[in-house]
Amino acid sequence: MDEFLPFAAVIIAVVGFCVQFGMFVRPVELEKKHREIMEESYKKFASINMVEDIKAEFKEIKSKIDQIYEMLIARRE
Repeated sequence: MDEFLPFAAVIIAVVGFCVQFGMFVRPVELEKKHREIMEESYKKFASINMVEDIKAEFKEIKSKIDQIYEMLIARRE
């Protein structure tokens, strides 16, 4: 313990610096930031389920367009 005594002032200064500039984060603050990031990501990005639903809708639209095209070709002939 006597070996650390000369460095006590430096250690206290470093810990004080870290606390002052917020380098140590409490779990409550971390959870709050996590919620903010999740809310932002929900606003900016689509979920996998949404993408799958849109793909299915595009497939349905494509199949209906193909049916209309085939019907027009059949009438033409």
